[in-house]
Amino acid sequence: MDVTVLPPFFNELLQELPWWNRDWRISDVEPGRPLEINSDHHGLPAAFTEVSVPGTAGSGSGETLPFVAKVGFAGDQLIRFQAKIGDVVLGPALAPAGRLEPHPFARVLTGLMDLRGIPVQEMAVETARSPSTIHMLRNGKRNPKPLLAREIAKVLGMSEADVGVIAGLDDGSPQ
Repeated sequence: MDVTVLPPFFNELLQELPWWNRDWRISDVEPGRPLEINSDHHGLPAAFTEVSVPGTAGSGSGETLPFVAKVGFAGDQLIRFQAKIGDVVLGPALAPAGRLEPHPFARVLTGLMDLRGIPVQEMAVETARSPSTIHMLRNGKRNPKPLLAREIAKVLGMSEADVGVIAGLDDGSPQ
């Protein structure tokens, strides 16, 4: 495979980001590592390919950082792009431009409450919170705190540790 076509492709994708520092460019890449993924997810083709492409990003001042892109495609259609430059991950947004991204706990909490048939009002009463607080947790506009995660765990019938991990709360361990 001719990898010389990849840096211009990645640079074009990154240049479309309005906040992207135009001094930074993908300078070189290594051959991609493809992974064929069978999918039965609604809205996705039966199978798609995800390719991880390692390389280097560089600035006009000579600074360089490691780069890796994950590109998912089905046939000739790009369905996913994520890049990691140094320690920063760039991925697809869930919220419209100019809006904060929802906390990932929102989707899990909503699913768990729905599976258990727990309405917002009941969760609010059982956790001694207002329904608006529960709504904000369910739509990702509020980040879960340790005390609230513990109270939610009781209502969901789950361990506090499990809900803490799902909520992304640090348990104090080194890793």
